[in-house]
Amino acid sequence: MIIKNEYPLSDLTGKIIGCALEVHKLLGNGFQEVIYQRALGVEMRLQGLGFSREHEMDIFYKTENIGRRRVDFFIEGQIMVEIKAITQLEDVHLAQAINYLEAYGLDIGLLINFGNTSLQFKRVMKPKKNNKS
Repeated sequence: MIIKNEYPLSDLTGKIIGCALEVHKLLGNGFQEVIYQRALGVEMRLQGLGFSREHEMDIFYKTENIGRRRVDFFIEGQIMVEIKAITQLEDVHLAQAINYLEAYGLDIGLLINFGNTSLQFKRVMKPKKNNKS
C-alpha cells in the first residue's frame, strides 16, 4: 500500500490508489474512461470504501450558483477522485483537479490516469492561501 504519513488522509488515499493499481493490473491500458470508472467502483466497494460515483456538485462564483460539475468519485465524504484514460497526464489535468478542490471546498483529491502502460496518479491538495498585506 502507498502511504506517506506526511500527507493528510494518507491511509485513505493509499487505499484508493491500491484499488486503482488492482484495476490497472487486471485491465491494463487501452479502455475508455467509463470502463475504468466502473471497475474502480467495483474494486472500492469490494475493499469497503464508501463513495458516490459521478457526484454532482454546485459551482459558485462569489455567492452565485453558476453551474454544476460531476466529479468521478467522492469518497468517504472527504476525497474527490478524478480519473483519466489518456496517454499522459498534463498540467491542465492537474489544474482541473485543483479547481475542483477549490470549487467543492475540499482539501484532498486524487488524479488517476489508467491510459498509460503504468498507472499514473497524483495526490492533489488545495493550495495554501498567501495572506499578503
